[in-house]
Amino acid sequence: MGDFAERLRRQSRKLTGPRLAILRVLRERRQPLSSKEVWSALPPGESDLATIYRSLHLLEDLEMVRRFDLGDGVARYVLLDEPDDGHHHHLICRQCAEVIELDECFVEQAERQIARQSGYTGLTHRLEFFGLCPKCQPV
Repeated sequence: MGDFAERLRRQSRKLTGPRLAILRVLRERRQPLSSKEVWSALPPGESDLATIYRSLHLLEDLEMVRRFDLGDGVARYVLLDEPDDGHHHHLICRQCAEVIELDECFVEQAERQIARQSGYTGLTHRLEFFGLCPKCQPV
């Protein structure tokens, strides 16, 4: 966790107990988690939900976590290792919410073409696929 403490120090922030606990949960789970999921993964009394909300928003502002909406309107967060541009795509089960990170980006060429044709710069995108995982498919 020393690398995260250093990243916070570079931004003139401290590695508080709740921030450390949140970073540990996100590192262990390695999948997008909601603030309530982070809270429930912590030992009782470790932190309150309001502190987790504030900490996750701060960590997002500092580009240490990235926020995702996986189609259900719930903000989820994933830890970004340094250097990580946060560019990830996911396959999400509609029933159990299992999340699989995809290794490839299929739309980079289309993004470059759109930027060329539109004159836009700094283009980004998000891409999530939704379906039923093998465990949730009816037999």
